[in-house]
Amino acid sequence: MEALRHSIFALEQAGYLPDIFQYGFLINALVAACMIGPLLGALGPLVIVKRLAFFSEAVGHGALTGVALGILLGEPATQPFATLFTFCLLFALLLHWIKSRTQIPYDALVGVFLSFAIALGAALLLYVAQRVNVHILENVLFGSILTVRDFDLLIMAIISGACLILLFLGGNRALLASLSPDLAHIRGWKVSVYDYAFVLIIALVTVASVKIVGAILVGALLLIPATTARLISRNGREFFGFSVLFSTLSCFLGILLPMAGALPIPSGAAIVLIASILFFFALIYRRWRGYT
Repeated sequence: MEALRHSIFALEQAGYLPDIFQYGFLINALVAACMIGPLLGALGPLVIVKRLAFFSEAVGHGALTGVALGILLGEPATQPFATLFTFCLLFALLLHWIKSRTQIPYDALVGVFLSFAIALGAALLLYVAQRVNVHILENVLFGSILTVRDFDLLIMAIISGACLILLFLGGNRALLASLSPDLAHIRGWKVSVYDYAFVLIIALVTVASVKIVGAILVGALLLIPATTARLISRNGREFFGFSVLFSTLSCFLGILLPMAGALPIPSGAAIVLIASILFFFALIYRRWRGYT
């Protein structure tokens, strides 16, 4: 990372890049965007197919509780990774386990878990706010490029690499298991294994994205680019490709425009707003082309 920062700084000094590239934290944020943007875009189509739009939202809000628990247990306020990942993974697995063993409608069950995460997080914040700077909690909620450090990038790289390997090895089977569980059973595939693996991937990526997008908005970035891609795609390949493109583009513009002064808002909000703008453009384009 240090070599990359020096290389980009040299290009900025030579006049090939704008002045904003002199800041090391911006390079960290863009590197994070290179990992998180494509990964969220790749997972988005599966999220839509499996109807898990609000699952990542619930896990994202659970991240706030995980951070608060970590601080209370003595972890560093800026990097409570052990408790954060442990709580969110257990939260996601418990939600899916209950869903697979009850007849409760999935949206209602996610609503229950989402409410629980918000209530528990709010209760713990009363104690956490006395120990740490309140801006740390704001960063968890809304994201901040200033908080992305080399260790965070290492965690993101590990998670991104592991998730991409799993998607490469079993992505097609996971998609088929989602579209036609009966056919997957006939072929001898264990649908529950793919379901739990996908839930774990969503939970890991959601937690890894909190630093950039924030707990409140990370679910939106997982959903909006894929929904936008679905509006203008003619086949599955375009659906996947456009989703990755829109997610990555939203991350880059959402980081660069606030830094350049074009959007005086937090990076997490800017990323989701840009993704939403792309959605409305796609909607207009679809209507203009005469699709229903």
